[in-house]
Amino acid sequence: MTATNITHSYLDAIRAALPFCLTETALPYGNKYQGKVRDTYDLGDKLLLVTTDRLSAFDRVLAAVPYKGQVLNLTSAWWFEQTESLVPNHLIAVPDPNVMIAKKCKVFPIEFVVRGYITGTTSTSLWTQYQSGVRNYCGLHFEEGLKKNQRLDAPVLTPTTKDKDHDRPISPEEIVKEGWMNAADWEEASQAALTLFNFGAKVAAQHGLILVDTKYEFGRDQDGRIVLVDEIHTPDSSRYWLAGSYEQRFHEGKEPENIDKEFLRLWFKEHCDPYQDKVLPSAPTELIVTLASRYIQLYEMITGNNFPFTPMTGSVEQRIMRNVAGYPATNVG
Repeated sequence: MTATNITHSYLDAIRAALPFCLTETALPYGNKYQGKVRDTYDLGDKLLLVTTDRLSAFDRVLAAVPYKGQVLNLTSAWWFEQTESLVPNHLIAVPDPNVMIAKKCKVFPIEFVVRGYITGTTSTSLWTQYQSGVRNYCGLHFEEGLKKNQRLDAPVLTPTTKDKDHDRPISPEEIVKEGWMNAADWEEASQAALTLFNFGAKVAAQHGLILVDTKYEFGRDQDGRIVLVDEIHTPDSSRYWLAGSYEQRFHEGKEPENIDKEFLRLWFKEHCDPYQDKVLPSAPTELIVTLASRYIQLYEMITGNNFPFTPMTGSVEQRIMRNVAGYPATNVG
């Protein structure tokens, strides 16, 4: 199945789902914390994570995208299973396409950003910094003469702090010196991040994709182990390009064919200042439909599975509560 017919075969289903996007939840399960994309419910020793259809970039929510939450949740679940033997993770169960039950962990306040290429449009992206003259970034030195979208000699780790409003790039030395993590934890988690990225890049290449860059989060579980938390290699946490056309487009000075939310970031940058403007324009419906189809396409390319469209009838919240209640492994009362 090619990228083109995957995209076009699902457009009607995506348009029909537009009125049913999951943007807010109010489930009767303990204390709720609302992030940019996920709503987290504290179950005591576990967490109930609801991945919504909210799309976040530039440190704010930009739009709602049909089936996006399901793609992210199911993609993460697939990668968690594939990488469990490499790095332990927090996954317990997936009772609903939008829901994950996970171990409660003490999460490190650092995002582990791994990059295989120099690219990006946000203020913290490697290319934005490099283009502005920065050559030393997060404790790393980058040589002169690099071009946008160029592959780096080896993947690099460019961590950021997990600040509420805006992530701050930081070096490993600063992480330890400022007390964000101790040296041993940093060493173990950073090696885990590079291991996961190298594995992810290998799997992506086998499926015609380039894993360009991604972010990981780690925490310590109740047994004292450092484990992978949050999500892994999703279209939200990662940048993917189509491998087949990359070399030619790079040498021609063209942007790679991307299959993530980068093109929506570019649309907002062309039509407003997404960091400064208080009110942003609404993304065109067809742009949202195209993005949803790309999320679904990426799920299918990565996993080799057909996307399991969930019928959009009635309340998504009611469906979630039925599925969670009927899944004994979650022990949600």
